[in-house]
Amino acid sequence: MRFPVLLAFLALAALCLAEQADAKPSGAESSRGTAFVSRQEGSEVAKRLRRYLDPGLGAPGPYPDPLEPKREVCELNPDCDELADHIGFQEAYRRFYGTA
Repeated sequence: MRFPVLLAFLALAALCLAEQADAKPSGAESSRGTAFVSRQEGSEVAKRLRRYLDPGLGAPGPYPDPLEPKREVCELNPDCDELADHIGFQEAYRRFYGTA
């Protein structure tokens, strides 16, 4: 008696799962899991990224390194550049050119 009931239950479960697999997702679910987005969604993402990356649009840009000119001077001198590899840039610049 239990075997026919179990068989009917399994057939019903398989039928329900097959219908769910064939059904197409609705509007909100169709955008999830797809490789493409609408033009409006894409442009909104691009605007957010542009606003974040462009310093002219309100986001601060990276600060310039105040030691960069001294670093370039030290790199042009082969002895200072070699010493900077061993003891660090600031100490090498101080030894060759005075205070950093």
